Amino acid sequence: MSDETTNGAVAPAAATEEQGATFSVEKIYTRDVSFEAPNAPAVFTEQGQPDLQMNLNQRAGQVGENAYEVVLGVTLTCTMNGKTAYLAEVQQAGVFGLAGFDAAGLDAMLGAHCPNVLYPYARQAISELINGGGFPPFYLQPINFDALYAEGLRQRAAQQEQGALESGTETAGNA
Repeated sequence: MSDETTNGAVAPAAATEEQGATFSVEKIYTRDVSFEAPNAPAVFTEQGQPDLQMNLNQRAGQVGENAYEVVLGVTLTCTMNGKTAYLAEVQQAGVFGLAGFDAAGLDAMLGAHCPNVLYPYARQAISELINGGGFPPFYLQPINFDALYAEGLRQRAAQQEQGALESGTETAGNA
């Protein structure tokens, strides 16, 4: 018993075994930020309905034994009467500790859970850039990263199935 406890606390190794998979947020930071208003100040006098387009991307990579960096990129482009009013870009990043996950669980954490953690920070940064650029406040709507991840899995499975069918057709044609 004295091997497992120190002053009544469970030793870290024993705690890890009992809990199984572990997740921690090690660091959250802004990796890159950009704001452009190429047609200012003339754009401030334009009349019309703004057209907003959002591009969302993410990437993940291992940076240590159980440490992964996830970068969530958000680009918001506003045009008015065919002219770019502003372009706001943020790459919000985080280093996450992930241990004890199987391959599918790790993929889901990196593809859905970590972006869910990062998105509020990216959303705030985009909002501050737009407001600081002299434009009316704009708040990005919440995003369901679980649904995006599930759709990505479905698309990967369909591509793999299509690739297998094409390989089977080529093999049959060569016989």
